[in-house]
Amino acid sequence: MNNAITVDIECAARARDPQRNRLLALLPIDDRMRLRPHLEPITLCSGDVLCGQSARYLYFPTAAIVSLLYVTQSGASNEIAVIGADGVVGLSGGGDTQPLQSRVQAGGHAFRLRAQLADASEPLRELLGRYMRAVQAQITQAAVCNRHHTIDQQLCRRLLLGTDLLRTNEIEMSHQVLAHLLGVRRESISVAAHRLQLAEIIRYRRGRIEILDRARLEERACECHAVLQRERHRLLPAPTHSTSFARSGAVVTRRVVHTASYAASFNRI
Repeated sequence: MNNAITVDIECAARARDPQRNRLLALLPIDDRMRLRPHLEPITLCSGDVLCGQSARYLYFPTAAIVSLLYVTQSGASNEIAVIGADGVVGLSGGGDTQPLQSRVQAGGHAFRLRAQLADASEPLRELLGRYMRAVQAQITQAAVCNRHHTIDQQLCRRLLLGTDLLRTNEIEMSHQVLAHLLGVRRESISVAAHRLQLAEIIRYRRGRIEILDRARLEERACECHAVLQRERHRLLPAPTHSTSFARSGAVVTRRVVHTASYAASFNRI
């Protein structure tokens, strides 16, 4: 099958492996194994607000996306950072007080760890410090992007980021949600998305957006996506080990993914 790769993966089983989270995968093996009994598997649902418990727990997504939102007194909000399988929720201050809020945008699996256990692990503390610098870079870049780049460019950047973090070429997100995240009018998103669809760069139907031509989407995006990728890789290089938390003998099934760019996006996290 042209442009198709066969991946030995059962999504749910893989998502329940803590090593699917980049920070946990970067830990030395001994530290990972010590933390494993304390990592609680949970399911994050779209729309959940991870507040009230952020001082007690850290959340490590493996197949979910959480938006860090700045919320105004009027209730309007703007996305200033995005957290997925590359990071952790609970460090940024997005708790039960405004103006910051951590809201699940794409539901899926994650692991929860008591904050005091993270404090007791020196290697994890060091990784979390580096990740906080990556989040701060996102927040700074978001301010620049919102001020200087067009809505079309911002939309392309957000679609690239979302598909990178979910390791897929299709995301479930309406124009209304995208407008809410980018802090613009829904009509502006619809016009920008229509242009991308006419150019056969994306396909949009019933709240689902599929990327058809990633290279051209990258060309139309602003430089912010590439800048943040470089900074993330500088601060948190890809893991070099392959030892998994998961027990051996896990049952997997075969699934066909109809694009070779899946493999490339897998390494972008």
